[in-house]
Amino acid sequence: MSDTSVDLAYVSASEVARLIKKGELTSVEVTQLAIDRANATQGTLNAFITICEDQAIEAARSSDLAVSNGKELGPLQGVPFTVKDLINTQGVRTTMGSLIFDENFPKSDAVAVSRLKEAGAILIGKTTTPEFGHKPFTSAPIFGDTTNAWDRHRIAGGSSGGAAVAAAAGLGYIHVGTDGGGSIRIPSAANGIVGMKATLGTVPNDSNPDSFGNYSYTGPMTRTVSDAALMLSIMSGSHPSDVHSVGKKQKDYQGYISEPGDLSGFRIAWRPLLGNTIIDTELLSITSKAVKSLESYGAKIIEVDDPFESPEPFWRIINQSAWKARFGEFLSDWSSEMTPSFIRSIQEAEDYSATELQEAIYKRTTLFREIQGWFNEFDLVVTPTLSRTALRWIATYTILLLSKGRKRV
Repeated sequence: MSDTSVDLAYVSASEVARLIKKGELTSVEVTQLAIDRANATQGTLNAFITICEDQAIEAARSSDLAVSNGKELGPLQGVPFTVKDLINTQGVRTTMGSLIFDENFPKSDAVAVSRLKEAGAILIGKTTTPEFGHKPFTSAPIFGDTTNAWDRHRIAGGSSGGAAVAAAAGLGYIHVGTDGGGSIRIPSAANGIVGMKATLGTVPNDSNPDSFGNYSYTGPMTRTVSDAALMLSIMSGSHPSDVHSVGKKQKDYQGYISEPGDLSGFRIAWRPLLGNTIIDTELLSITSKAVKSLESYGAKIIEVDDPFESPEPFWRIINQSAWKARFGEFLSDWSSEMTPSFIRSIQEAEDYSATELQEAIYKRTTLFREIQGWFNEFDLVVTPTLSRTALRWIATYTILLLSKGRKRV
């Protein structure tokens, strides 16, 4: 590819939309570029389960026709985007990372996808996810392994690994992920991009069968903060299908980031460990300097290192119970085609009682209230997303949780 096309692949989404609206660029050009780059990297990065080239080019032509005819244009007019393959896309295969749903073609778009399309964006494909989004690195029998955008010998993180890699590698301009227990944040950190899990209900989730207890939500994954804010502005707002979103107004998040950077009076809690006992020394140094830099904007930084009980034991009970209820029926016919770690998760859930599940739900509420209590004293709480850089793949597809660094007990 030429240097010009490579440069264009990394332009911000808002700039691409501006150039398309001015007639200096066409949607067909940038859509074909994104698709060509996606196809060219499939053998190494493997960020996509499905690339919908024909539908995308057709939609791009329609977008360009709207521009030439002087029609009303959206804020993402003609901009190529991707969607994690856990999220429904009308007429485009949605596998949830599983061979069980290899031929699943939804009849409608998820709310977030529909809103991005209404804003003019062009869907180019579905990005990889581990089976049903169940683990923090991205591999599954249906597609193989997704590698890190910067080092193919390292993991991409998960479960929105394909989206993070696509963002970092310039395979489209904005990317839709989901996050329950770090599934946007982990791969974003592993690939050096911007990713955000917003407050529950900010972006409606109309796909999860449990609206009341759901804590997995759609969010933006981009190369710039401005593009993430633009995505969130478009995807946010009330929807009757999601109890957490009802009554929430659509907001202009780009307006927030355009305000002057004055943090005078802000008290920021810097929590480098947050319950971990080890953090990589280089990562600690870099993140500490980043937090320290906020003092130049008037903030007061207070390092906090009090004990914090890991939520993993009760998170595991809640998550595994939900997976068993939703997908357990497939084990009898599909176990030979499913990811072993997901099968184990469902099997472990068989040992939980109804009382244990309810106790785990109570503990989740206790944790929520504890963390909300922090904000009686602080305006912001800052912590590293990961305790080290992206792990290396090893031949058995297991993770060695090793890190050199500072240990606290």
